[in-house]
Amino acid sequence: MSWKWEYAFGAEEAARTAPSAFLTQVERRADELVRAAEAFHLHGRAHQGLDPRGGDIIVPGGMFTYQVVVRSERVYVVQITYLGF
Repeated sequence: MSWKWEYAFGAEEAARTAPSAFLTQVERRADELVRAAEAFHLHGRAHQGLDPRGGDIIVPGGMFTYQVVVRSERVYVVQITYLGF
């Protein structure tokens, strides 16, 4: 298994109505988070202990909240908020 990101919970539903330019920014930053997590957690499937704390990232047009699940080798985008700025 290799590291990937995906929408979780209601974020997938919200992504269906958000503008594509905003989603492009979210996806670009999510890709960066995947690369960082993969570099930091070299043995993701064998990880013991707690997952790192997630966070919020501001992108042009809004923000999104993410969570890293190391043993699943996933970065989940759990909420997106389009503000239109």
